[in-house]
Amino acid sequence: MQETGYGLRVMLPIAYDEAVQRTTDALKAEGFGVLTTIDVKQTIKQKLDKDFRRYVILGACNPPLAHRALSTELEIGLLLPCNVIVYETTPGESVVSAMAPLAALGVVGDNPDLHQVAKEADARLRRALTALEAHQWTT
Repeated sequence: MQETGYGLRVMLPIAYDEAVQRTTDALKAEGFGVLTTIDVKQTIKQKLDKDFRRYVILGACNPPLAHRALSTELEIGLLLPCNVIVYETTPGESVVSAMAPLAALGVVGDNPDLHQVAKEADARLRRALTALEAHQWTT
């Protein structure tokens, strides 16, 4: 798993459609549902008549964590849900990236209760990505 300043990323040796499905399943195993799905390729084509790679933004939410966060800091809804992206690099290879909740929390300030929620969300997202990355791929 690679870490960026604001995300967590894994590269997978599988086709885009399979990567989207496996990502959704891995998120579900960690208690996240996908509330929104934004097909970026389709949206750019429709709105701008431009081509773009296969790319989806999944709005993932873990209801108990979201409830705890919102009960602690009402404005935290600006950072919800946790965005997870899947995009195609080449046919048969995909990238999955998730927002890094602890990095996102940096804009909120020092709130110990929110920090605990972010730590749990971070751990769950890391486990989901690790499960994707650790899968024994067959070609």
